[in-house]
Amino acid sequence: MGVSLRAIPGFAVATARLFGIQSAFSYERMLGIGFGHASEPLLRSLRERDGDTSYRAALVRQSQFFNAHPYFASIAIGAAVRAELDGEAPERIVRMRAALCGPLGALGDRLIWAGWLPACVALGLVLVTLGAGGWGVAAFLVLYNVVHVVLRVWGLRAGWRAGLRVSGALANPLLQLGLAIVGPLAALAVGAALPMVLGWVVRRGLAWSLVWGQFLAALVGTVVFVAVLQWLHARLSGLGLAMVGMGAAVLAGVLWP
Repeated sequence: MGVSLRAIPGFAVATARLFGIQSAFSYERMLGIGFGHASEPLLRSLRERDGDTSYRAALVRQSQFFNAHPYFASIAIGAAVRAELDGEAPERIVRMRAALCGPLGALGDRLIWAGWLPACVALGLVLVTLGAGGWGVAAFLVLYNVVHVVLRVWGLRAGWRAGLRVSGALANPLLQLGLAIVGPLAALAVGAALPMVLGWVVRRGLAWSLVWGQFLAALVGTVVFVAVLQWLHARLSGLGLAMVGMGAAVLAGVLWP
């Protein structure tokens, strides 16, 4: 199909819905409902062309289980919609969605959660310690969300262009460059921010002894907590461990000075 994605009715609505893909998150389908909700405006042309039955069947497929990084799920959405409108076999579309979960999740975790987010947070903290105040917070929000928004919108278009050959979109040179530099960038930014934030805290009236005392208390508490979890691992289910973790977090919040 040589049609531009912009020419597909519902393109603007689908783009806006990308930002709510986690709004119907569930353990049964993960991002599946949000995936289908974002796909639906683009699938309406399928109803006009092939009838209501084809449209409903495609929408059901796109609302099934899907789990990946929310910023990169748009790649799968674009590819899946393109495959539906191209008339690809349903089983091929389902296999493609399943195959994309792992790569898109790993890509987003490395690029965003372990790279860009800590780098932006660290930069914002550095600016605050240098006297930027609220402008440091604003810089963090702008820097982080510019990349976040671009990734969502780019992903929808990249997936649409690729269709079932979507694996080629993951080899994009800019993505590979980002993966190569964002880790060292985050390490550099966090390493620079730590001493500056500590100095800033001390200058605002807290004694070094209090800072180091809280640091050591947090360190000891973490070690003890991990040891307890290891001991409980064979005795509790995943839900039980989660409840223990939540209880410990609440207790720590109440007791922490």
